Amino acid sequence: MKKAIIALLILPFLSKAQDKLTEANYRVYSVKQAKEVSLNDIVKDMDNYNVLLFGEEHNDSVTHYLEATLFTMLHKRFKENLALSMEMFTRDVQAVMDEYLQGAIKEKHLKKDANVWSNYRDYRPMVEYAKANKLDVICANAPSRYTNLAGRKGQDALKELPKTSRQYFAPVPYKVATGDYYEKLLGVMHIPKTDSTGKKQDPAIFMGGFDLITAQSLWDATMAYSIAGYYKKHKKNKIMQVNGRFHSDEGFAIAGQLKNYNKKIKHLIISTSNDEDFPNIKWADYTKYGDYIIITDPKVPKTYSN
Repeated sequence: MKKAIIALLILPFLSKAQDKLTEANYRVYSVKQAKEVSLNDIVKDMDNYNVLLFGEEHNDSVTHYLEATLFTMLHKRFKENLALSMEMFTRDVQAVMDEYLQGAIKEKHLKKDANVWSNYRDYRPMVEYAKANKLDVICANAPSRYTNLAGRKGQDALKELPKTSRQYFAPVPYKVATGDYYEKLLGVMHIPKTDSTGKKQDPAIFMGGFDLITAQSLWDATMAYSIAGYYKKHKKNKIMQVNGRFHSDEGFAIAGQLKNYNKKIKHLIISTSNDEDFPNIKWADYTKYGDYIIITDPKVPKTYSN
């Protein structure tokens, strides 16, 4: 009966592809309990946490279905004490989002003026649900013009921007990736750790002068700063943050940066992926990535091709 009620709540906001998905298309695993669980276990666990970091694959249709479903379930449990935070919107469009949520502007203006992603249809169900239920949506990310500037000219260049511009990204100086996260970034960018002489490689030199580590860290820091800023004003609220899994997997990135802004914020991490052996999953291969692992059926069509 409860599942039927949840389906009725989210159905008006789901795409035609999403509304055909069921529990047969995914598996949820609790690292702490070392067993497969349900979405409801995650919702109950949030009684003890402030922030849920949902790490997604951007084109996974099952993941988007789960985000919308989980957001609805969290609302059912926490009522008005819930907010949605999103990588997909930048801090400089917060006013546009707020205008849309209160019904002052049309959706076509949200799409145009908030520079929505090309696959906005994947995130629309959550935004529409928030609008219908008067829930806040946090535009959490830093505009790419600032991450580009940080990568080209460093953090000092950000300090020179007008005060009105500096409100759209994390305060400078912000923490730059170090340790295991730094090594992970190097690996993703295929940058060797040392040069031909054995000296430690400078990523900026390898990438023609662009420091992607500093740029990436501004994205992470800004999203964490946005979450912490909202939490400071709304301590009773639970926050569901939606981002690419790289921004939260292994407790790195946003998860690590949150500690720099408020050590008291407690977070859970969901990491999603798909596996060709689904539904026969070797959970040990994934447990390092989050508190809950969600593996989706790779046979379900993606919302777009990479």
